Amino acid sequence: MPPASLYWRSPSFPALHFQDDQTHLPVMLLLHGVTRHGGDWTLLLPELRRHWRVVLLDHLGHGKSDRSAAGYHVVDYAKLTAAFVRDTFHEPIVVVGHSLGAMVALSLAADCADQVSHVVLEDPPFHTMGENISMTPYRDLFIGMQAVARANGGVDRRAQMLAEVTVSTATGPARLGDLRDEQSLRFSAECLSHLDPEVLTCVIAGKWLDGFDYESLWLRVECPALLLQADPTSGGTFTDADLTTALPLMQNLKHVRFEGTGHQIHGTHPKRFVQEVLDFSRSHN
Repeated sequence: MPPASLYWRSPSFPALHFQDDQTHLPVMLLLHGVTRHGGDWTLLLPELRRHWRVVLLDHLGHGKSDRSAAGYHVVDYAKLTAAFVRDTFHEPIVVVGHSLGAMVALSLAADCADQVSHVVLEDPPFHTMGENISMTPYRDLFIGMQAVARANGGVDRRAQMLAEVTVSTATGPARLGDLRDEQSLRFSAECLSHLDPEVLTCVIAGKWLDGFDYESLWLRVECPALLLQADPTSGGTFTDADLTTALPLMQNLKHVRFEGTGHQIHGTHPKRFVQEVLDFSRSHN
């Protein structure tokens, strides 16, 4: 049987909501991407829970975590999550992050070095979703998602709205409903029903990474790191230029590229994703 997870709120203000298995296994903290929540990792949990005490965190402004009047820049998420790690865990943990979560995980590995034993970075977007976002399909996507998050109605209504969002593709404009299946649209709609729409304001404006010097963080990470890169030609956000910067700076970095796979690696290839994480962890134990 799966562990009986407990739900908590951090003592910080604003408070973060998290789900904790409360087993005696080593801790793995899972950090989701922007517009999502901890439920994004559901497909991976049965296997991960065989090896780790899994903790699922909702980022600020997402899921059941508090909203913020001060803004939602990457540095805000990183600072609040670092405080959560310091207050909650008393021995080194494994941190796995996707997208926004990967950028926060990188920051944790540098700023909470004594509390992070391993870090897994899944397709961190950096300036693909930062100052360069206007050159990508993501700006139109997030404009549409923000409208859905602001709308009234339940999941069905929001899923219908999402399906009508138009995004750019290599072959021209397309409806999101023609690019994603119904299950994916409904999950996104459910996540957006619990999202503060202001989360996306600085993302759309290209200001999300203001104050976040990620290139300096590579140098400060001493723990083993696994970098899972999606294919930039298939919607991946971690660019080959980012890789060229990171590889010489990281002391203990393993890089794996998922050819032909878009930004959601763990959703597209959950079994391979878990196996890569397991192999990486075992090789450093």
